[in-house]
Amino acid sequence: MPDPVALLHVPALSDAAEYAYAATVESPARLVFTAGACPLDAEGRTVAPGDHAAQARQVMTNLATALDAAGARLTDVVKTTVYVASSRQADLVTAWEVVRDFFGDHDPPSTLLGVSVLGYTDQLVEVEAIAAVRMGA
Repeated sequence: MPDPVALLHVPALSDAAEYAYAATVESPARLVFTAGACPLDAEGRTVAPGDHAAQARQVMTNLATALDAAGARLTDVVKTTVYVASSRQADLVTAWEVVRDFFGDHDPPSTLLGVSVLGYTDQLVEVEAIAAVRMGA
């Protein structure tokens, strides 16, 4: 059975973005919505205070774990929102590069935002996702 997710690269839009501009989900598919994955260890402590890249790695590991619990993988993701607590574009890029590396060749549409504060003490990065899994998977 074919993958229900199709990522659309739009030739009329700039190819500077490192993600597809749109995604479609073909029926039948089961949608998975995640909460924002945070840079917390198993004991609930924020890892790597002050380190955007290390926190992004923990976030993506936690996101993959949450998706797995729902029967999904990173390659099933159709949309992400990436939050970075910083007003510096370089910090956003640092976090984004880690997120992109976790997705590999799968490049779902994404929104990258710089925000003033996130929910946990010392938290710098958070990623939420929507995934689509073929029915029966």
